[in-house]
Amino acid sequence: MSIKVLIADDHRVVLAGLRLLLETKGDIKVIGEAVNGREAVQKARELKVDIAIMDIAMPELNGIEAARQIRKLLPATRVIILSMYSTTEHIRQAIKAGAHSYLLKESTGTELIDAVRAVYQGHRYMSQKISDILIDDYIENPDVSLSGASLEALSSREREVLQLVAEGKSSAEIAALIFLSPKTVETYRSRLMQKLGIKNLPDLIRFAIQKGLIPLE
Repeated sequence: MSIKVLIADDHRVVLAGLRLLLETKGDIKVIGEAVNGREAVQKARELKVDIAIMDIAMPELNGIEAARQIRKLLPATRVIILSMYSTTEHIRQAIKAGAHSYLLKESTGTELIDAVRAVYQGHRYMSQKISDILIDDYIENPDVSLSGASLEALSSREREVLQLVAEGKSSAEIAALIFLSPKTVETYRSRLMQKLGIKNLPDLIRFAIQKGLIPLE
């Protein structure tokens, strides 16, 4: 079965190039295009796509807000941000909005294909440059507000779930690894973030790095 993809960008030439690139692979099929964020939300809802690939800078509705709406309307649809912006703020906001992957437009075609396949399988995918930016931001600007949070506040199971989440594993993957239901994993995830006072994935990853749960590399 092909991976059903929607592509959204306000430049027609970019849309044409993305379609050509993606459809060279037999397991990926572009079933919709959009030239602004509002249209992307509408088409994602109509077509029930597996993956929505979108730019950030689009008219009417930017890609980050569009990602947020798509994730709310269609929890099963995963979002890949493909942008020229490489600032920490853009990356953090995209992840907060529910994006599963963030790539730069300068990325290779192979990397985009890898991202589509990885995200479809439930993984998160950041290009190496984006990962480096997030790590450099952590090193240069550690969030002091996270320092008060303690692993001691968590149960053994919550700490286990924390590490797996920070490593980018989906709830389904975690459930299979620790023999729980995905719903129970989500409950653990919600509870541990509440206990730590952490509200989003980037801060959770930063906390996990601080506490040595996952390596910097």
